Amino acid sequence: MTFDIVGYLLMPLLIFYARILDVSVGTIRIIFVSKGFRLLAPLLGFIEVFIWIIAINRLMGDASNFIFYIAYAGGFATGNLVGMLIEKKLSIGKVIIRLISQKDPKNLIEDFKKLEYPVTVFNGEGNRGEVKLVFLIIQKKNLKKVINMIDKFNPKAFYSIEDIAFAREYKKNPDKGTRRFFPIQK
Repeated sequence: MTFDIVGYLLMPLLIFYARILDVSVGTIRIIFVSKGFRLLAPLLGFIEVFIWIIAINRLMGDASNFIFYIAYAGGFATGNLVGMLIEKKLSIGKVIIRLISQKDPKNLIEDFKKLEYPVTVFNGEGNRGEVKLVFLIIQKKNLKKVINMIDKFNPKAFYSIEDIAFAREYKKNPDKGTRRFFPIQK
């Protein structure tokens, strides 16, 4: 009896890595769709399905080989993880941060303004009395820096973070002295 290196090692590895690639591409494609990248999303969809067809063709070529099924499922699971890691590295788009603080955030707000982050502050009331609500829209790539600023201001501050698909700001047009709405760039 000889060991079939192609059937038990090379083909499962091909299927495994093909699934990692197509699921990772699919994860990024979904992110691009949600962010409105109209040209990149369909291109990634084509690549994703093309790779998937290759992987499923190999799997169905020898449907009796149980190792192919394990490679397929393992590649899918690993592809999800890899896709999330890629998305985190890309840091595409904007997020909104909602901060609720009993402590006066005046200095923190000034620091945000110095960095030219759009910030809005409201007075509010919580379970323990008066609070300040601070809303901040930033590039996702700046999130770590802002979180560090918030933690330095108050390590016990309550905040939430949410992706935003679209934001628009109202600003003065310097050329005409008029005000218009401008989409906030991605």
